[in-house]
Amino acid sequence: MKTNKIPYSETLRLAWHPAFLQAIRLELSDYGDALEFQYEHQLAAAPLRIDVLIIKKPERLTIEKNIARIFRAVNIFEYKSPEDSLSIKDFFKVCAYANLYAANDPETDLSDITITFIGSRYPRNLIKYLIDTRGYKIEKTSPGIYVVSGSYIPIQIIVSKKLSENENLWLKSLANDLEICTLNAILEKGKQRKGQMPLGAYFDVLLRANNKIFMEVLTMYAPTLEQILTEAGVLPEWEARWEARGEARGEARGEVKGKAEERQYFLALLNQGLSIEEIKQLLTVESA
Repeated sequence: MKTNKIPYSETLRLAWHPAFLQAIRLELSDYGDALEFQYEHQLAAAPLRIDVLIIKKPERLTIEKNIARIFRAVNIFEYKSPEDSLSIKDFFKVCAYANLYAANDPETDLSDITITFIGSRYPRNLIKYLIDTRGYKIEKTSPGIYVVSGSYIPIQIIVSKKLSENENLWLKSLANDLEICTLNAILEKGKQRKGQMPLGAYFDVLLRANNKIFMEVLTMYAPTLEQILTEAGVLPEWEARWEARGEARGEARGEVKGKAEERQYFLALLNQGLSIEEIKQLLTVESA
């Protein structure tokens, strides 16, 4: 079956930010009723957007989760994918966002705001700048979490690769170099969270960023992987489309395909680097 109807580039960027939103929601799911998550919060008419904004309700709630102990009423997150790194310019930008947010919201004071920078690598240049130039102090409060003191806004820097897998599996695993044991842990957690929260964006980006390891796991744990992808909403829609397409072709050419073959086709497309949206477009074109 030809798959060259949609242009594909080896440099196609993965949609890490929607996956990050789902990961941070999973990490804080115990406090879901008290936190409001706003994705790409727009600060002004111009396209100035905060990656993730978490509003704490009630404001006095104490959150014991390691990544949220600094939380106040309004919590700004700046996230960098594994392909990017945190920079000094990012620090300037997000501090400006915090000030602009307080300026635009009459009910919010700067004392109500916190900033969290999160990336997969230790931001050596940024840390050096904060200590040497700004005179801030930085304390490692737990694996992967560094609290910055000395600023008028509470700030923390999270290095996702250094987080504890036991406490922060979802964020730590938002990576492009997963190991089989970690993927197995994610699949097990995914089964336990059956139907509790959307996971489509999270598993989409993990599949695309770690397609080889997913294919290895498929050969060993196919039922488990298919179950998780189904519950995440990744497979059901495509199976319905493929079944309809197969029946239509069967009437004309006697080429009705089984579901097992269709799943394999789906995974093969993922292995080529196509996203869920691109596969959807491809199937739409082919079924026309």
